[in-house]
Order: sequence, then C-alpha cells, then structure tokens
Amino acid sequence: MLPAEEQFRILSDGVAEILPLDEFRAKLERAVRTRTPLRVKLGCDPSRPDLHIGHAVVLEKLRQFQELGHTVIFIIGDFTAMIGDPSGRSKTRPALTLEETQANARSYFEQVGIVLDLARAEIHSNSEWLSRLTFADVIRVAAQVTVSQMLERDDFHQRFNSEQPIALHELLYPLAQGLDSVEVRADIELGGTDQRFNFLLARELQKHAGQEPQAIVLMPLLEGTDGVQKMSKSLGNYIALLDPPREMFGKVMSIPDELIVRYYRYATFASADDARAMEQQLRDGRLHPRDAKALVAERLVTRYHGEDAARYAREEFDRMFRHKEVPEEIETVPLQLPMPLVEVVVAAGLVPSKSEARRLIAQGGIYVNGERVTDYAAVLARGEHIVKVGKRRFVRIQSV
Repeated sequence: MLPAEEQFRILSDGVAEILPLDEFRAKLERAVRTRTPLRVKLGCDPSRPDLHIGHAVVLEKLRQFQELGHTVIFIIGDFTAMIGDPSGRSKTRPALTLEETQANARSYFEQVGIVLDLARAEIHSNSEWLSRLTFADVIRVAAQVTVSQMLERDDFHQRFNSEQPIALHELLYPLAQGLDSVEVRADIELGGTDQRFNFLLARELQKHAGQEPQAIVLMPLLEGTDGVQKMSKSLGNYIALLDPPREMFGKVMSIPDELIVRYYRYATFASADDARAMEQQLRDGRLHPRDAKALVAERLVTRYHGEDAARYAREEFDRMFRHKEVPEEIETVPLQLPMPLVEVVVAAGLVPSKSEARRLIAQGGIYVNGERVTDYAAVLARGEHIVKVGKRRFVRIQSV
C-alpha cells in the first residue's frame, strides 16, 4: 500500500467534503499500518435502467480506492428503490415494485464494469437483507431515531413547513440505507453531497450495532444537461454511460456554457490545474465555448467508447451542425407515400403522436430535405426524403 498521506492526497482530490476528516485519516493510517484494506461502500438505486455520468463522478472515486488496494462494495438498492430516495425532492416519488427495480438493476453490472474491476469488487443487492426484516425489526431500528432528527433534514423540513405531504415510508428510506452500511460493515461511504444526512444517520445506526462508524466522502453533484437541476434519471436530464457515441457527444454540445468547466473537471476527470486553465482561456476569449464543449465531448466519448468512436462522433457533429450535412449512417424507413407529414413522423417513430408532430412544426423543429416545414397539412410525395426532427434525429423515408 502507498503511505497514508499519499493515499489521502489522491483520495481527497476533487472531493466536496470528508466527514469526520480526522477519522478518515486515522482509518487510512490504520489500514496501512495493519495492511488491512478498508471496506468502501457505494450504493445506487435502480430507479431507471441507466447509470449516468453523474454516477461516474462517484464511481471514479471508488475506483481510486480500489486501485489503492481497498475493498470496494457496490450496493444495488433494488429494495430501497421501491421507496425512492427523497433527498432533494419536493414531493413523494412514484412507487416502484421490487420486480421493476430488479429488472432495471440487471444492466447495472455491465455499466459498473466500465469503471470498476468487478473481479475485485463486492456487489450486493440490498434486498438480500432488507427483504428479510420483520415488522418487529423495523420497529427496533426506527426506535433509534427521533422524528425531530428526521425533520432536521433540509428537504423534509422544507416540505413540512410548506405543508407539502411527507409519506411515512419516505422517513424509512434513510434507515434502510443506513442498514446497508451496518450489513456490509462499511469503513467509508461515498456519495453525492445530497446524501449527507443519510450517511450521518448510517453512522448512528452503526454505533447502535456496536460497529465503528463509517467516515464519509461526499462528491460534488453534477448538474444535468439543462443546467438547472442535478443530473437525474427521473428528471431525464442525464447522459447515460451507455448512450451511443454520437448521442453522448451531442448532449455535451447542448449544455449551457457555464457548465463546461465543471463537466471537464468532474465528467472527464481533468486535473484541477487543467480545469483552471480552461476557465481562464474561456474568460479571456482564447478558447471559444463551442470548442471547449467539443473538447469535453470528445474526452467523454473516448472514455466510454474509445478514441475511434470519439473522432467519428466529432466528425458527424461537425457534418450535421457546422456544415449542415446529413450524417453518413441514418435509418431508412419504407412507407406508403404520399402521406401527410404528421403521419410520416409518427409512423417512422420520430414522435409519439400527431399532436406532438404538430407542436414541433409550430416550433420549427421539423425539416424535410433540409427545408423547415411550417404547414401542418404538408404531404410527403412519392420518392425519397430526408426528414429531420429536432437537432439530431434523422430518418430516410422511401416510398414503397
């Protein structure tokens, strides 16, 4: 193992907060002294089937622990996802069934393996232990926490004061997540800054269980592509790890300019010095925001798909947006023409309904053969046509 101070330098880079700092250092020093790896936990609820690059911010830190010789534990929260993490939420999440969460979780193994060495990781589903709890067990755990403690949590406090409903099962979520730490005897837990309350509560449950409480490493939250709220599967503003290269590249190019440096630092894991240099170049005009986004997009696609895919994605983006050309590879859909355009885009799977097609025409978002369509009654004649919907969706329509 590397010396504890060197490990601390690596592991504290890019971190938002470490709690308690002295305990974290002491755990590292003890691990080096006794040659006993720390047990480092990260949990993720499969409320959707995709992991996104916001998750990768934390997964990358977990990978650093793994490379330093510690035991990493990835917990798929198939049971807690049925409740839904209320962190940062202004209303109750819709309930999921265990079957739905387990179906979503099946793709997680492949996605986590993009970042972690799964052969050297512990992977669990928390239904392994939470589904076995009796009602008496739940009462025993709930007795360790007061209602006033729960209402100290910012999102619960705000909802209570604004008379927004808080469902009783939401109060159980931090307890269930805390029991994960007890079950795996976590020394360290990683997560975003919105998990502070949950992780601190886990420390209390570990103390009640006679365990040494975990130290906490909180990573910055990456804003979603809308630039407003944190990246979230349920909000739909995310870039998935499994997004195709062209789509991943295009999503990065669509982010607000003010997010460029943060995506460079946390999504592509650029060094703090490189991020500061980019920020200065953008500020003094030596680097155009479009070119900075392209750099970030290319680095991101390279990370998850390789250099060749990244180069091709950049060429395709330039072809479509800088040179206003059609991409090389687009789907061909045979249809019985002539046909009204609103029916064509529905039949081609470009939009879900005729009303959505009409809305896009009103917004100037549908093009046929490079020309914007403004007429709801437009009809596609027999022949071959290139139809574009939005910024990145193309299809070739051929009459049969």
